[in-house]
Amino acid sequence: MTIISPSILSADFADLKNEIKKVENMVQWLHIDVMDGHFVPNITIGVPVVKSIRKITKLFLDTHLMIENPEKYIDAFSDAGSDLLTVHFEATKEKTPDIIEQIKKKNIKAGLSIKPNTKVHEIKDYIDLCDLILVMTVEPGFGGQKFIEHCAYKIEEIKKISKNKDLIIQVDGGINDITGKLCKDLGANSLVAGNYIYKSDNIEHAIKSLI
Repeated sequence: MTIISPSILSADFADLKNEIKKVENMVQWLHIDVMDGHFVPNITIGVPVVKSIRKITKLFLDTHLMIENPEKYIDAFSDAGSDLLTVHFEATKEKTPDIIEQIKKKNIKAGLSIKPNTKVHEIKDYIDLCDLILVMTVEPGFGGQKFIEHCAYKIEEIKKISKNKDLIIQVDGGINDITGKLCKDLGANSLVAGNYIYKSDNIEHAIKSLI
């Protein structure tokens, strides 16, 4: 079964507790986008919000660090209650193995994400160090962008390289019932969706159409 991770970036932040409750009984994961205004041109939430979310839900907290120097914040986001920390290869480069190890030492899952312009061969040596690889099918930083189809074919490349049958290949950006099916057909087993779920007139139907 596909892991659906609703992105709270598209939720109503003024009513975040109830927005999380809307999806809580239909999914296992919750996607939390952390942006610093430097690595991406937007600022979202930080450690205190993750800590507050942890208090109100038992969902698996899938925390996506779209930030520079993520190694400085691994302990803080882990201690706040994140179950998975995904960092960007573009922000880690040659430090990637050390940062992945740093995350795993916190006894949580470690993910590595790539932007649309980053090629799979650039991360081939790191794929099987990770629990999750996140393929971005939009430029990270803002919700509601159009799906970049050619990025989805990175999924097949990752599957060919990986020897880890338990690797989670997640896709984030412009996901709906049509693009989600394409990604699943290519081998993705986790989908992040924000607008498609939270802006839907029928959240349950939207989630079920992705599974």
